[in-house]
Amino acid sequence: MDPTVTRAPGTFAELPDEGALLAGLRARADDAFEKLVRAYGGRMLSVAQRFMRNEEDARDVVQEAFISAFRSIDRFQGEARISTWLHRIVVNAALMKLRTRRRSPEQPIDPLLPTFLEDGHPTHPGREWSEDCLQALERRETRKFVRSCVDKLPETYRTVLLLRDIEELDTEAVAKILEISANAVKIRLHRARQALRTLLDPRFAKGEA
Repeated sequence: MDPTVTRAPGTFAELPDEGALLAGLRARADDAFEKLVRAYGGRMLSVAQRFMRNEEDARDVVQEAFISAFRSIDRFQGEARISTWLHRIVVNAALMKLRTRRRSPEQPIDPLLPTFLEDGHPTHPGREWSEDCLQALERRETRKFVRSCVDKLPETYRTVLLLRDIEELDTEAVAKILEISANAVKIRLHRARQALRTLLDPRFAKGEA
């Protein structure tokens, strides 16, 4: 069965009883795997889509993640919710796919970072965002614009931004996943936020949102 079962955007299946589902999965029951996919497929596809730049790659990630989850179900102790466990597997599968594609050097992030004069003042002072920019973020077209800006970030910085600000993992968790130091996570996150601000400024600067 295809784990990325098609369903209407924004809709998810009703969650099954986790205890019964876990017992079925450990017994390798086919209907349990189907219930797992139907219950969490939509949610996990949404997670994968945040990391992958096209739909096909996102679906591949989810399929790989569900197969991995089914094979490793005996190692799942049930200390976290099934959705939390699956989320971690999907994120790791997405990062693994991204790593295999890094065959060429990334574009540097420096052109997107603020620069400063000799006296310490910014070369291009940031403009104040309009008061209704947060409401604009709720609009679908604006969300698409923000996503397109995030996608323009170099992969190294984009990944840290997604893990910290979108997936809301803490610094130590991100450091462990990416196998870098916590300080490196903080530096990359700071630069990613600065670069994203540069990309968003033309849209949200006062009078332009």
